Amino acid sequence: MTSNNRQFNLSRRNSLKFVAGAIGTGILAAGAGADLAAPEPAIAQNDSTPDAALQKLMDGNKRFVDKKRQSPNQDFGRLTEVAKTQKPFAAILGCADSRFPSEFVFDQGFGDLFVCRVAGNVATPEEIGSLEFGTLVLGAKVLMVVGHERCGAVDATIKGSQVPGQIGSLLDAIKPAVDSSKDQAGDRLENAVKANVILQAKRLKESPVISQLIQEGKLKVVGGYYDLDTGAVSMVSVP
Repeated sequence: MTSNNRQFNLSRRNSLKFVAGAIGTGILAAGAGADLAAPEPAIAQNDSTPDAALQKLMDGNKRFVDKKRQSPNQDFGRLTEVAKTQKPFAAILGCADSRFPSEFVFDQGFGDLFVCRVAGNVATPEEIGSLEFGTLVLGAKVLMVVGHERCGAVDATIKGSQVPGQIGSLLDAIKPAVDSSKDQAGDRLENAVKANVILQAKRLKESPVISQLIQEGKLKVVGGYYDLDTGAVSMVSVP
């Protein structure tokens, strides 16, 4: 790496830390002002630990799979309750696939999940910035990257499909995961989808904002694999 590149990376890192600090200061200031006003109603249960938030997600998915959905926080009363503010307890980076509606899959409702969806659940700069906001500013305690069975974006990457427009940028972002998993035993597509979950989670953890939250014990970044046939989300180990 050249000296100029090192200086650029350090400058970018310091800038992000400055922005994170500025946002955090703004939150504290807003909180101080709020103390003088009427008490703010409890929104999402995001004052718990990252482990508790993850358990809440997985408990919701189990209810979904067992056909015992409680459909919490999905009525009009909840809609009006969170209209002015939000405190999601979890953030999701999921695929844009129409078969993966996070609030259904995890049995949650309005104001519970901060969801970013993009084909191939790719951690683009825009998605990373959004999730920095969802965790640092809004306080989500767990950030789950979820890939899914028979993902078309990953399959197209494996096949080296020629695609028009900006679709190729998504496949380029997935390709390192496809390459890293090509010699693994078992189903190639499933292996690649899970490798892509790990890759995108690692990209998120490289964010100075997100890594700082992890170091402080305020956030956990995890991976998940969604089975289209059963509705179950299984954990994918992220180093």
